[in-house]
Amino acid sequence: MNARPPLRGVAMGAGYFSRFQYEAWTRIPEAKIRAIYNRTESKAREMMASYGVEAYYGDWREMVERERPDFADIITPPETHLEMCEFLASRGVHIICQKPLAPTYEESRRIVECAREAGVRFMVHENWRWQPWYREIKRIQQAGEIGAFTHVYFRMRMGDGWGERAYLDRQPFFRDYPRLLIYETGVHFVDTFRYLLGEVAEVYANLRRLNPVIKGEETGQVFFRFASGATAFWDANRYNEVESDSPRYTFGEMRIDAMGGHLTLDTGSNIRVKRLGEAAYDADYARANVNFAGDCVYRTQRHFVDRFLDGGEFESSGEDYLKTLRVVDAIYDSAERRQAVQLQPEEGSS
Repeated sequence: MNARPPLRGVAMGAGYFSRFQYEAWTRIPEAKIRAIYNRTESKAREMMASYGVEAYYGDWREMVERERPDFADIITPPETHLEMCEFLASRGVHIICQKPLAPTYEESRRIVECAREAGVRFMVHENWRWQPWYREIKRIQQAGEIGAFTHVYFRMRMGDGWGERAYLDRQPFFRDYPRLLIYETGVHFVDTFRYLLGEVAEVYANLRRLNPVIKGEETGQVFFRFASGATAFWDANRYNEVESDSPRYTFGEMRIDAMGGHLTLDTGSNIRVKRLGEAAYDADYARANVNFAGDCVYRTQRHFVDRFLDGGEFESSGEDYLKTLRVVDAIYDSAERRQAVQLQPEEGSS
């Protein structure tokens, strides 16, 4: 019996983060990126040479029409996503799309709806929950090793947002985002907290900008209350530095309190577990500092391909990700109003 040929994929974008995605695709034999679109041809050619992509297009519509792919990987800026997704959906092309999904919640909702109405599979490339330490923490939670989780505290210091050249060396478009910390980075943690603690019921946020050369906020503190009664506090700052060899590995340090003990995650990805009244121990789990943040990009794309082939549900489906984006909007609303904001159930939900 002949093996199934790889899924035919195309990709839009060749910016800073795209290299992680192209590299990960080379390790997934069931899928092959056949062609790439990017406005700057030289950047696309670099990716092609490095990761074995065969064809370049200066027009993404022509690429889709000529290549007739099974799926498209969208790695372009968020303001391009709605138009691209609508076109792809109209051609029956399945989609994995980078976050931020769109500049506004309304546009994000339209993207999800157009994919659903066209009957194409749609997944948001939300890779944070696929970092191996969070998968291990979820395993510990599900195994009941320290009981029900009651509170999460996470401290993040990136150190890439200070000075006149803030963000220029890696992601210069960050400088012009009117919303930055929550829109671009905090959204990952909202999704991860939902993964660990369930749906958010209330938020209270304080956001500010420290560096005058950028437009958006890069510093903030956000308190979350979950429907379960659990809470979380995210203390984040892209301006100040952390004493870590690799600030972008775990992006910070975490403590989780639970009914039967607590656990900690440090910047080296070490998880230490302590049950009440017992000695602490180190969790033994597989991880490596490869690709990006513990190879979470590969794990995300591996999940996309596996669910694509077996027909299962994506963890970060469009419908699920809209719940994360509602929390993001509530955080900005809270910061502007300087008061707690409760998240009301969506229409049609029980």
